[in-house]
Amino acid sequence: MTFLADLSHLWRSRGFRLLTWVRVLSQGGDGAFQVGIATAFFFDPTSASTPRDIAAGFAVLLAPFTLVGPFVGPMIDRWHRQRIVLVGNLARLTLVVAIGGSIALNAPKPFLYFLALLTLSINRFLLAALTAGIPQVVDDEDLLTANAIMPTMGTIAAAIGAAIGGVVTILVPGVSDNRLALLALGGAAVAFGTSSWTATALGRRALGPVATIDGKEFAAEAIHLLRELRAGYNHLRERVTPFQALGVMAAGRMLYGMMFVAAILISRHILSTPGSAGSAIKHFTLVLGFAAIGFGLAAILTPTFAHRVDRHQWIVACLLLGAVGQTILAISSSSWALLSAAVIVSFAVQGGKIAVDTIVQRDTDDAFRGRAFALYDVAYNTAFISAAVVGAVVLPANGYSHAVMGALVIAYVGAAFVYARAPRTARVIEVKPA
Repeated sequence: MTFLADLSHLWRSRGFRLLTWVRVLSQGGDGAFQVGIATAFFFDPTSASTPRDIAAGFAVLLAPFTLVGPFVGPMIDRWHRQRIVLVGNLARLTLVVAIGGSIALNAPKPFLYFLALLTLSINRFLLAALTAGIPQVVDDEDLLTANAIMPTMGTIAAAIGAAIGGVVTILVPGVSDNRLALLALGGAAVAFGTSSWTATALGRRALGPVATIDGKEFAAEAIHLLRELRAGYNHLRERVTPFQALGVMAAGRMLYGMMFVAAILISRHILSTPGSAGSAIKHFTLVLGFAAIGFGLAAILTPTFAHRVDRHQWIVACLLLGAVGQTILAISSSSWALLSAAVIVSFAVQGGKIAVDTIVQRDTDDAFRGRAFALYDVAYNTAFISAAVVGAVVLPANGYSHAVMGALVIAYVGAAFVYARAPRTARVIEVKPA
């Protein structure tokens, strides 16, 4: 009832309602889009059959934006975030149509990689803008609840969008890989277009930033982007708590990424029929579905415990819970173990993320929030790429190793121990105008 009461309270805010719909539609499209990409890159029987191949795929899709991403942070602080969301989703709609046409025409895979890279890069840009805009549509005392509900609903929407592809393979077993990809991309295009249309209902200034510059001034300010990004980094370090929150988020994301890579390989090589992309997608769809349950539970329970456990303690508790979930997978590679771990670890990661988002938003001045969440995305992507690279080195071809899964358990406990000793109060500093 707490979740429903909190949602009902926040739903009275028109800005919150619209921003939630924009995010749900946008991330639902993300999930559908990723099904098409996963079919081509990770579940194609002719490719991506080893940890090294999967690591290369993640690097191609995420590494370029990890390098370019910091430069968009100042733009999130300079441009109207509502316009970023509106134009960004229209750009993704265009790219998805181009990808669909390329698949239909059997275009070279490097070209598909390039288009997918652009689409996913815009996605991270949009999420940074959406997250930075939350404090503009809710009161300070509602930040934790908003961070529990809005991003988690988006994550669940992404999981549902991704699950659609698996449902298609179940209902229509004979569907070809190309047809599955095109169906998923069609759904993504509709979602992106609808999200962009919904964003038009938000006022241009509804998501901030509070202070912006005009086009003429922007040309002069562009040369200072690196300096401003460095200022954002220094601001986080000086405030202490948001900087350490980003660090623990990256650690948790890397550990989760290791399990994610292992889940892809286990679904393909241990649980599915050899050489069958459809069978592998079915199993991995179940993993995503159980992960969505974990995300949803985190959205319900995190606000419930907000008044009993502070953000810092909640993050530590989530890391320890992640260790429990990972222990199950260390015991067995069977379907029940993988699905149980997916629920528990996803709950732990999402619960910790909600608290991290709140700490970064609460302890970062609005003038630096765009840069803070651009750095957030860099840490997020770098951690996931690092997980794929480490997985390529330590995971066997079928994705499962008792020793590796056990090492992840120890890593969760170690991260919890380190963060438990971190400061809980942000350092007070003087914020100079940008």
